[in-house]
Amino acid sequence: MQEINSPQIVLTDPAQNITTILERKVEDSSNPVLYRVQKSPGNWQDVRATEFKAQVVKLAKGLMAAGIEPGDAVGIMSRTRFEWALVDFAIWYAGAISVPVYETSSAAQAGWALSHSGAKAVIVEKDSNAETIEKARNLENTDVDLSALEFMWVMDRGDLQTLEQDAVDITDEQVEARRAFRTLDDIATIVYTSGTTGRPKGCPLSHGNFVRLSANTKLTIPEIANETNSTIIFLPLAHVLARLIQVLALDAGVVVGHSPNIKNLASDLDSFKPTMLLVVPRVFEKIFEGAVKKAEKGGKLNSTLFNRSIDVAIAWSKAKIAGNVPLKLEMQYRFYQKLVYSKLHNAMGGVVKFAVSGGGRLAPLLGHFYHAVGIQVVEGYGLTETTAPLAVGRIRDFAIGDVGTLIPGNSVRLAEDGELEVKGVGVISGYYNNPEEDQVAFTEDGWLRTGDFVRIDENNHLTIIGRKKEIIVTAGGKNVVPAPAEEHIRTSPLVSQAMLVGDEKPFISALVTLDPEVLPDELEHLGLPRTLTPKEASTNPTVREAIQKFIDEANAFVSKAESIREFRITDKDFTEEEGHLTPSMKVRRPQVLQDFSSYIEDMYNRTRESMNERSEKFQAYRAERNEKYQAFKAESAEKLHEFGEKVQKYSSKNAKATDDAETPIEETLDVDGETWVAVTDEDAAAAGLLGESKQVEQVVTGLPASEPLDEDSADFTEQPSAQPDASEAPADITVVEPVGSEKPSRAEHEVIVGQTSPATASMSLVPEGEDYASQRTEGQGDWVQVESTPADSKDTNSKK
Repeated sequence: MQEINSPQIVLTDPAQNITTILERKVEDSSNPVLYRVQKSPGNWQDVRATEFKAQVVKLAKGLMAAGIEPGDAVGIMSRTRFEWALVDFAIWYAGAISVPVYETSSAAQAGWALSHSGAKAVIVEKDSNAETIEKARNLENTDVDLSALEFMWVMDRGDLQTLEQDAVDITDEQVEARRAFRTLDDIATIVYTSGTTGRPKGCPLSHGNFVRLSANTKLTIPEIANETNSTIIFLPLAHVLARLIQVLALDAGVVVGHSPNIKNLASDLDSFKPTMLLVVPRVFEKIFEGAVKKAEKGGKLNSTLFNRSIDVAIAWSKAKIAGNVPLKLEMQYRFYQKLVYSKLHNAMGGVVKFAVSGGGRLAPLLGHFYHAVGIQVVEGYGLTETTAPLAVGRIRDFAIGDVGTLIPGNSVRLAEDGELEVKGVGVISGYYNNPEEDQVAFTEDGWLRTGDFVRIDENNHLTIIGRKKEIIVTAGGKNVVPAPAEEHIRTSPLVSQAMLVGDEKPFISALVTLDPEVLPDELEHLGLPRTLTPKEASTNPTVREAIQKFIDEANAFVSKAESIREFRITDKDFTEEEGHLTPSMKVRRPQVLQDFSSYIEDMYNRTRESMNERSEKFQAYRAERNEKYQAFKAESAEKLHEFGEKVQKYSSKNAKATDDAETPIEETLDVDGETWVAVTDEDAAAAGLLGESKQVEQVVTGLPASEPLDEDSADFTEQPSAQPDASEAPADITVVEPVGSEKPSRAEHEVIVGQTSPATASMSLVPEGEDYASQRTEGQGDWVQVESTPADSKDTNSKK
């Protein structure tokens, strides 16, 4: 069993907690800037350490005055904004536990997190969030019980200010006592998994998980985690990765801003000008697709230049990482740097140097492209159960395509089936109030099963192969990892989401959704009306052809058994609101399979019906050809009989005409119960028997009997063959012959009409105008398509 251990570099005092990080910043005589708050579009105001602590303490007093006790759970339901960080630290200063709830959660989802954690209070951003909580209170026939939820405060109503005003009786000393009482072993937050395959599980992350992981991560990526950098967080802070980065930024001195509305992200990046970004792969995919769309709108020349810039970017990045960029390539890079890369870099603020990508695999193409743009993207790997990063790429040993090496303080090993198992400073000891899941998720010796297949190279770099639960096993037993193909299909500007299907099916197929935001522009680029709806566009042949191109490109990198044989474009996108996506943009596959089952059934049923129809037509065609063959065989036998009589008469006359000649011993041949006499070509010609005959090498008619086609296991490729005239077959029929089946006997295929001697070639008689060349296919275990070939054709090439 392969195992890697990376010892902790930094050891921390067990009496500390997350709030100790803020206390250290307050004690710093420089009073560093911790946050920047956007008071109005483009107007960012600094928040220094002492100011932030003062706000935190005021709110903590309000919570304590309202009745929040040490160890109580308090929910936070809000978009990503400065107040999220403020509330989080206030809860910790009050000695309580924060429970993040995604702002987009349904009543059932929000209710489950608050119910299972036993939340005593919840702080929401706006009235619509409050309505969601009220709906959760009134849910029937569920296991949601919010009887413990006593308080709900709404940020936009001014409830936080009211809390602060009502806390006059709470002293600073009381807050400090609460704050200092918590240790690294105490629970800081309960974060619920995204629930892609079932009920979300509560992960009780301790103060130690955050503090130890942050301290060791700082030393792992020092180029990123330092006080010279700044970042703007736009991912949901309910997600553990964004949460860890916010704590790490505070610890490392990285200034943080927040962008609550993704639609304003471009302008926020331009005004904030971060040097580092935290992203999920879909964000970089959307930026790339937007650049492609803009180039296409600029005309054919712009589009051609942009596509060429992609090729140059990839080549340059690979050469740069390898440490040897040829002069010609460097000159090409500089040309496109001015023309393309610099403009895209400016669109992201103009000064960003680094990015951390997590929450999914980033396509290597994008990693290389953004490297050329001027952004080194390091991928990280982790789970909610590991407090996010377990491994991360390094700037000083920059690579693309893997998730780097372990962060100090973690250990991993590979199970016999290749699944990654982990231990470490960020790993939970068990789920919150869920012993059943503990038994499933943890090994007997305490390792967490990640559910991911991983490859570890000789340099201890980890490469994620795919989620164990997402592996598709076809009816033929082929294991298919869907992620690489899905990633490539999503690079199409038309596409929003792609999901492969094929469990226990004869082949792989895909569901593809159109991106409604860019659809009008893409339709116009394809020469179609901008007014087409997603439903209308989903069945348009031109749209399908455009997506087929990306399907074909994805298929080029996999074996035939793994290739996408069929796909359907759905009439609507996957959405978080309908349960198809998690808040971090991961596809909830079981929900998609359920809601889009009609598309999946249609793909496989249509294919089966088509194959059955082809099989039936083929059987009819074969029966017709067999009937013609029997007629031809009877006619040939009659001609044989006539030919034999002529041979016997000629031989008899020739014998009588020869005086004093010794009677020769004739060679005979038994054909169909008749005795035939061997004669020379000269004798036959003198008898007038060879004047109109045609000599051919071989006649092959009919087809060997075979079982009906099984499309579940069939591979089809074109194969030339000697069959009766293809013009006689139905127009939509392609003759299929099983390769590798037992070769038919000579009698089934050939009609021998005479033989003179072993040294004389065989002769065959065929009906006038029906000469066919023989072509037999050889092979094992596959089906191949075959088509007729005229006798005079010299092209007998075949492919399998």
